[in-house]
Amino acid sequence: VVKTDTCWEWVGQISNYGYGQFTDNYHQKKWMAHRFAYTMLVGPIPEGLVIDHLCRHRSCVNPAHLEPVTHRINAIRGDGCSGLNARKTHCKHGHLFDTQNTHITKDGFRRCRACLRLWEENARLRKRLARIEADGHNDSSAIEPTRETRTKP
Repeated sequence: VVKTDTCWEWVGQISNYGYGQFTDNYHQKKWMAHRFAYTMLVGPIPEGLVIDHLCRHRSCVNPAHLEPVTHRINAIRGDGCSGLNARKTHCKHGHLFDTQNTHITKDGFRRCRACLRLWEENARLRKRLARIEADGHNDSSAIEPTRETRTKP
């Protein structure tokens, strides 16, 4: 381990994902270096929790930079899709994600209520247009679905 001003860098084997690792030949067990450091210097990792690198440096084994958290919290704090999406404050069309404008699905995903309303309105118009065209009426210009779904915040 090389100690810097902030992190303790693992200099042994590094996994394909950037985490320090080693094999304990006596117990025939492969360890992730940060989990081993936390267990030896702080104590056991509570059941159901994972170790989060607060410094975002995967090869760091400084126990002050390691925190046991749920997998969900670890993912949200990270730089993957879950973390990036969790930190978004607006939908892709610019509507604010706030308590009034955010719908949480059964699966836990956020949906923009303004965009949902526009989509539903356009769906109703498309259905009405299809009915009119099916009846053989040609003048459907009055009920064309709106093409613009974005509204500026």
